[in-house]
Amino acid sequence: VCLTHDVDDIYPPLYHTLLSMFHSVKDANIEELKEHALWRINGKEHSPYLNFRQIMDIEEKYGAKSSFYFLTAEKDPRRFRYNIEDVGTYMGEVVDRGWEVGLHGGYYSYADYDELLSEKQKLENVLGRSVIGYRNHYLRLKISDSWEMLSKAGFKYDTTLGYNNVVGFRNGMCHPFNPYKTEDNKTLDILEIPLHIMDSALLDYTGSYKQAWELSKQIIDTGEKYNGLITLLWHNNIFSSPYLKECKKLYEKILDYCNKKNAWITSCEDVYQWWKESDIEYP
Repeated sequence: VCLTHDVDDIYPPLYHTLLSMFHSVKDANIEELKEHALWRINGKEHSPYLNFRQIMDIEEKYGAKSSFYFLTAEKDPRRFRYNIEDVGTYMGEVVDRGWEVGLHGGYYSYADYDELLSEKQKLENVLGRSVIGYRNHYLRLKISDSWEMLSKAGFKYDTTLGYNNVVGFRNGMCHPFNPYKTEDNKTLDILEIPLHIMDSALLDYTGSYKQAWELSKQIIDTGEKYNGLITLLWHNNIFSSPYLKECKKLYEKILDYCNKKNAWITSCEDVYQWWKESDIEYP
């Protein structure tokens, strides 16, 4: 089981804050209310979305690790997200604990090599080490041009291929694979780790947490049946938003279920390294 987090925001947008305050009042949770109402006054470092330690602590309880994908792009269809320099210390803690930091490519980067390379270099400059993993914002992907660009830019794996409106096996596979470019009759030098369950798509598609759990369980059981891999995407804001508490609980329920199945629950980086060392070939 591959755990991933797209860090779309490190500072809650205003409507996130208002929703969180509303639910904090409804739940009579004064501490949560103060956290979401006062962080702008107390300073950026008090943002509730700077919660990477909390996420890692949860995963550590289940013997798990994960990958965090950070944005460095300045262009975005909605709003400017954040400066990567603001999370340098936090990313350092992530890698120091053995978790992974990768690039969350900007909305337009999937088809722009120069921008892709610039974003990668910006992340590596702040992190102080190279990154090998990638997922594009909004799961935008141009087959097979994006994969060729990623390989050229020095990425070793991509985990963009998945659904943003439903969940399941988009390419019918629960195993990593090297994409094949039919036009040139060649296998591309990058590993694709398919994405199967994204938090927002899961909830939009099912409409209830009970149905979301049942469908997640079904997908996980299918992956187990074929000795495969299941990739999860839970955005970091889920873990600090009072109005999404059930989604946070669902994540832990999934981890507990997989842990009891003795699944290897880890980062995409670990999966890539294992796959490479295993030297797996298909007939």
